Amino acid sequence: MQIRSASGTLRLVGGRGLTEAVARARVGPVRRLYDWVLRWADTRYGPHALALLALIESSVFPIPPDPLLMALCLGASKRSLRFATIATAASVVGGVLGYWIGAALWGTVSDVFFAYVPGVTPERFVSVQALYVRWDFWAIFVAGLTPIPYKVFTISAGVFSINFPTFVLASVLSRGLRFFLVAVLIYRFGDSMRSFIDRYFNRLTWLFGFLIVLGFVVIEFVL
Repeated sequence: MQIRSASGTLRLVGGRGLTEAVARARVGPVRRLYDWVLRWADTRYGPHALALLALIESSVFPIPPDPLLMALCLGASKRSLRFATIATAASVVGGVLGYWIGAALWGTVSDVFFAYVPGVTPERFVSVQALYVRWDFWAIFVAGLTPIPYKVFTISAGVFSINFPTFVLASVLSRGLRFFLVAVLIYRFGDSMRSFIDRYFNRLTWLFGFLIVLGFVVIEFVL
């Protein structure tokens, strides 16, 4: 099925209600960025886009891979576990890249990150360092599992020389739990979940966007 969006005609594999909701929603640059991300689900490069998105979200990109993962899983529920594996592996590799940026390049690139990457500020780094003193594993685990910007913790882990095996273990467990939870639910309840998401996609999008904003609020006012 083809539908008309602001940029032309498109079709997504996530179901009629899913694609129509994406095309109708016009709520600013973040929503348009979601729209652009989800379009990759309708191409043969969807898994590659998922891997790239999961990788760069761990260090610089503001949109998490969950919407694209969900769209891919809904379009091919039997491959849901494969998509979750791709997202997990790429996200952990991206986390390692963020760790390396913090450990090896921070003196050179810190001003750029502080100026242009949301959530990355000198004040946040001081707060995150205090968390690492007591909760190094759990700080990374919670950031990887929740909407709290994971990139802040991957980069700062390198800056503050957090034990690398601890960092990788926390990242694998948290990212894997997050992505495989989505994949397993769609794999197990594909048709019913597709109907639910088709029906409430706009509301779910707003909720997901709210959770992302909430993550940055936590970074801004709690840490």
